[in-house]
Amino acid sequence: MRFLTSLLLFLSFTMLAQEKNLKQYSVDASYFYGSILPHHTNILHLIKGHPEGMVLSFNRKTFGSKKWEAWYNYPDYGLSFQYQDNKNPELGNMYGLYGHFNFYFFKRRMQLRVGQGIAYNTNPYDRETNYRNQAFGMHYMPSTYFMLNYHKPNLWKGIGVQTGVNFVHHSNANLHSPNTSANTIAVMVGLNYDLATKDTIAYIPHAKEKFTEPIRYNAVFRTGVNESDVINSGQYPFYVASLYVDKRINQKSAIQLGADVYWMMYLKEFIRYEAIAYFEHNYDPNEDYRRVGIFAGHELFINKLAIDTQMGYYVYDPSNKFGSVYQRLGAKYYITKNISAGVSLKTHISRAEALEFGIGVRL
Repeated sequence: MRFLTSLLLFLSFTMLAQEKNLKQYSVDASYFYGSILPHHTNILHLIKGHPEGMVLSFNRKTFGSKKWEAWYNYPDYGLSFQYQDNKNPELGNMYGLYGHFNFYFFKRRMQLRVGQGIAYNTNPYDRETNYRNQAFGMHYMPSTYFMLNYHKPNLWKGIGVQTGVNFVHHSNANLHSPNTSANTIAVMVGLNYDLATKDTIAYIPHAKEKFTEPIRYNAVFRTGVNESDVINSGQYPFYVASLYVDKRINQKSAIQLGADVYWMMYLKEFIRYEAIAYFEHNYDPNEDYRRVGIFAGHELFINKLAIDTQMGYYVYDPSNKFGSVYQRLGAKYYITKNISAGVSLKTHISRAEALEFGIGVRL
């Protein structure tokens, strides 16, 4: 988890260090009040009130000094801190640190924020002291949030207002059990402030350009650790090898087609566990734990950062523990033109299986 925290903060500070010739910053603070969604019966007993909290953010504005900024209508990027009181001591409270992007629509009056980071839970599951918390099995965990605001800046001496909705997801990503997770949706209201600057800055337009690129060939190796849903069954390493081709269709997007091979060591132990624990079902303890999947995906390029969204189907899966369809959502940073490092979450619909750390080559 320290590696993930360091990577996310590195990406955020790397972005903030760019555009030395155009500097303008803003800060904002919002209060939110909402509800934890009852997405699973294992957390119904933990929902005892309406969570509330705050989001504090530091943003750097873009003005088109690089072409990608104009392609995305001059977004902001920055760091945000989020506190959430879950209104239940057994569930604990959340503290999160995120890197985020703000995207603008409708004459820059609507703001969509996407944040990814690390959250800290104050009271995770403990077999003796807190066995009721089936949502979180560890203190530190990945977290994602989406915020949609009506955004009106600089109404009076740099101060503006914003109001909208916030959705935040906290999950162990199967790093440790239990891992039921929690989703919160909330309404929010807040203030924003444009920090004073001596520079006079205007948006720099960039004309659309014809873009062509040949088919590229990719290889990615991913690894990490995870645990089955059986509490205290132990963490085991996993390995994923992926080969795929991609075709960039414009400056922002590429489509992907490829295959994954999975060696999930926790699954090997889980197959053996089920054969012993549920002998009446005649499970085969020697069933192959390896899987092969094919997938189609999309890659969104935001400067040196890229977002992968993939949908896959197992063509070889003897254990058949999760169904035939899987998904992957990931972020990666291009260290060079051809080498990338990233983090991705592999799921089966709403059920997370693995938090993957990867290194890739694009030729």
